[in-house]
Amino acid sequence: MPLLIPDSTRATQFILDNTGIHHPPHVPEIALHLADEAHELWHKTEEELSEIGLPPPYWAFAWAGGQGVARYILDHPQAVQNKRVLDFASGSGLVGIAALLSGASSVTANDIDPFARHAISLNSVLNKVSCDFSDADLIGQDVSGSFDVLLAGDVFYDKPLADRLIVWFDMLAAKGVQIIVGDPGRSYLPRHRLTELEVYSVPVTRALEDADVKRTTVWHYGETQKA
Repeated sequence: MPLLIPDSTRATQFILDNTGIHHPPHVPEIALHLADEAHELWHKTEEELSEIGLPPPYWAFAWAGGQGVARYILDHPQAVQNKRVLDFASGSGLVGIAALLSGASSVTANDIDPFARHAISLNSVLNKVSCDFSDADLIGQDVSGSFDVLLAGDVFYDKPLADRLIVWFDMLAAKGVQIIVGDPGRSYLPRHRLTELEVYSVPVTRALEDADVKRTTVWHYGETQKA
């Protein structure tokens, strides 16, 4: 079934009906529309929306890698201050919102999920920030002229995706884009390309992660030393 794009009113109402306002445990400064119970929303989305080609609601959860990156940015605002930021695979917009609260000159949240645009819009309003949005598949594109920093949480969970990202990140890093990645030990993380910045113990939803806490590392992609 091809992916279909919901109209704005329907998507926004679905988000409001199936989430509550929560503060991610590792980033309590930020409020988000998040699912109260992972399986309930996941199954409801499959039952109600799979027949029209809509994906699982990744935007409804504060994943460990994203919480790690957001925490790092809030604690180290110099990483994004006065810089143009791309929040790649943004989901809920958590990381991009953290960047805006930390003084980024602009943030573009990028996600191909058609619901993400509406979730990020709602979450930006909650946090009194303004975040741009792009639904383009940017992987492989030279965006070095548009962004100084790329932030990404939980993106190395799938080998075909990881293979594409490594080539893209290599290109962007070589052109001077600072890339910060949050990862709770996903299978395809390219550790040989990374320098550790911080390590956190991030509370997560057991229904999603089969754990209550995930050891999550924030990395710099490319050769650098911790500031």
